Amino acid sequence: MHSPHEPYDPYVRVRGAREHNLKGVDVDIPRDVLAVFTGVSGSGKSSLAFGTIYAEAQRRYFESVAPYARRLIHQVGAPKVGDITGLPPAVSLQQRRAAPTSRSSVGTVTNLSNSLRMLFSRAGEYPPGAERLESDAFSPNTAAGACPECHGLGQVHGTTEELLVPDPSLSIREGAIAAWPGAWQGKNLRDILDALGHDVDRPWRELPAAHREWILFTDEQPVVTVHPVRDANRIQRPYQGTYISARRYVLKTFSDTKSASLRAKAERFLTSSPCPACGGSRLRPEALAVTFGGRTIAELAALPLTDLAALLEGRTETARVLTEDLKSRIAPVVELGLGYLSLDRSTPTLSAGELQRLRLATQLRSGLFGVVYVLDEPSAGLHPADTEALLTVLDRLKAAGNSVFVVEHHLEVVRGADWLVDVGPGAGEHGGRVLYSGPPAELASVEESATAAFLFDESPGPAREVRELRGWLTVGPVTRHNLRAVTAGFPLGAFTAVTGVSGSGKSTLIGELTQELEGVDRLVRVDQKPIGRTPRSNLATYTGLFDVVRKLFADTEEARARGYGVGRFSFNVAGGRCETCQGEGFVSVELLFLPSTYAPCPDCGGARYHPGTLEVTYRGRNIAEVLDLTVEGAAEFFADIPAAARSLGTLLDVGLGYLRLGQPATELSGGEAQRIKLASELQRGRRGHTLYLLDEPTTGLHPADVEVLMDRLHGLVDAGHTVVVVEHDMTVVAGADWVIDLGPGGGDRGGRIVASGPPERVAAAAGSATAPYLARVLP
Repeated sequence: MHSPHEPYDPYVRVRGAREHNLKGVDVDIPRDVLAVFTGVSGSGKSSLAFGTIYAEAQRRYFESVAPYARRLIHQVGAPKVGDITGLPPAVSLQQRRAAPTSRSSVGTVTNLSNSLRMLFSRAGEYPPGAERLESDAFSPNTAAGACPECHGLGQVHGTTEELLVPDPSLSIREGAIAAWPGAWQGKNLRDILDALGHDVDRPWRELPAAHREWILFTDEQPVVTVHPVRDANRIQRPYQGTYISARRYVLKTFSDTKSASLRAKAERFLTSSPCPACGGSRLRPEALAVTFGGRTIAELAALPLTDLAALLEGRTETARVLTEDLKSRIAPVVELGLGYLSLDRSTPTLSAGELQRLRLATQLRSGLFGVVYVLDEPSAGLHPADTEALLTVLDRLKAAGNSVFVVEHHLEVVRGADWLVDVGPGAGEHGGRVLYSGPPAELASVEESATAAFLFDESPGPAREVRELRGWLTVGPVTRHNLRAVTAGFPLGAFTAVTGVSGSGKSTLIGELTQELEGVDRLVRVDQKPIGRTPRSNLATYTGLFDVVRKLFADTEEARARGYGVGRFSFNVAGGRCETCQGEGFVSVELLFLPSTYAPCPDCGGARYHPGTLEVTYRGRNIAEVLDLTVEGAAEFFADIPAAARSLGTLLDVGLGYLRLGQPATELSGGEAQRIKLASELQRGRRGHTLYLLDEPTTGLHPADVEVLMDRLHGLVDAGHTVVVVEHDMTVVAGADWVIDLGPGGGDRGGRIVASGPPERVAAAAGSATAPYLARVLP
């Protein structure tokens, strides 16, 4: 055993880790290596890498800072682990999305915008007599730089009569002004118009044009006395009402509301166009008057990074120093296969994998030494051609004197590791043990390992019978993003895979498949967006299972005796929930100079409910204990309740048996959210032909789980439906009936169909980046 007096321990030694489903895990992992954590989804590998090792490194950092912060750390809690020795400081790069904002862009995430602004400030070509500007004046996110007309957003919102009043045959009383709010607020506006002398019972199209214009677009806000129509059973007194035009209401709601659904509704009534003052560039005229190499900063920020790097040439010494710095910062981004992105591309339009690789590229420049980088599936969303570049980058982080710990399913990354930690053997209760920790080659002898079966068996899969094609969906010609007049055919009643390197135009192409196309009765788009943005949304609420469970509790004798209805068992309703945390189970802890974090509620301990609610049990468990069951455990517990069993059965079918029913939406990965949506779709009775669109459904899945998911998707096709997937996993592509390969590169170098046809035909196509990788896995 390592004595505390020795100067350096070459291992990170974990003892007694019990976070989530880990069963008292002991493991030693060498430092200064690329160590990959493998295992089926839900086996506990993230609990070990992130929940234990990274969480403990973060806690120790907090312990070393101000006493004020230390006091709060006790509220946040330490990971459940006996001891960890030899642990250096850690940096985590997870796939979690920050809250998307239209002001966040590729340039702000990578800090490249700062360097470009500095270049324009110090070495830009200014008009004669113009003052030199500070770098802030070239940012649309500062008062000094933002265009005063659109406040630096580049877009101005407006609306039209056609949008606000879709059906002019209706009267105002019948709801002609669709943009108005519902319920009392809408009735109030109608009553005010009536009091102002407008005819609310005539069809909209018969009202004088001047009146229609005023009702929809006026900026006046007249106040009148309203005498409501008397209801027989209610006394209604006159009141002072203020009129607000439909345009003003929609713009105010869109800019001010915190509700995503209200904002989305308001957006339906708005047009968006480039700001006339700045032409969509978001900047003041003074900043746009400065050029570098004959181009404005907005023009350079709109170029793909590969093109931007090629244009940066410094004529003066200052310009040379600044352009060389910028080029050296762009290089790792291009190396990670993201050269097709432009600096002004907004963050919400990026995939989680793209965002993580941008952060990784930024870390390469940070020059940190002696830290542990903990990465969450950095290969997600990567074409096999880009995976080799990723391994080169991870090796560079290691060569700079760091340890790189990666949670990963991609077999090429696993094969590139110096050390493997395989967790399993199964998911949830059936996992949580370290089956193997050592060099990759020796995993072959571990019989229990699900990873070993795939890692060492490189023989191609069995040949699939290609289905008879029974018709086509044709889209195009499409000209959008980097697609230029592309026409594509998707076979009906078949499984189609759309492939190509990152940024080749795959998502743009399948975005053109809509419900309006001939041959589509119903369209189901299963994306990786979260199923909810707060801890209140969870697996049980999203699938409708929670309604069934609450009804069962409300029907117990104890609940009836206490007068508890269904609402009592919701953690969103006053009465049933714990009032300290308002039913969230967590309280937010503000850490002054650090992002705020969540700690379990001190009163309910995370149970989310009022003590009285928890006294009611069903089959020996209270409602909080039922929400704590895994899908697999719940399927046994509710086996004889058809409404619950059907919902749980479909979740098991897509490989989610390890998730807890009450697991907050904020803890789910994009791949898990996507499979939950697929499961809730599968439990509905299917009527008519359905087109299923899935964007990278195997992201975050172990090869063993991919097989389960593919069986379900091929089952849908066998039942007469059509499935289209965007996919980088070549084993999935090899099993498709039809492949559409886009490329050959990303960004401007992509955007056309390189090859299409059965997998064998695409695998033989010349000039396709996908072909050589597909050929390897075909029988």
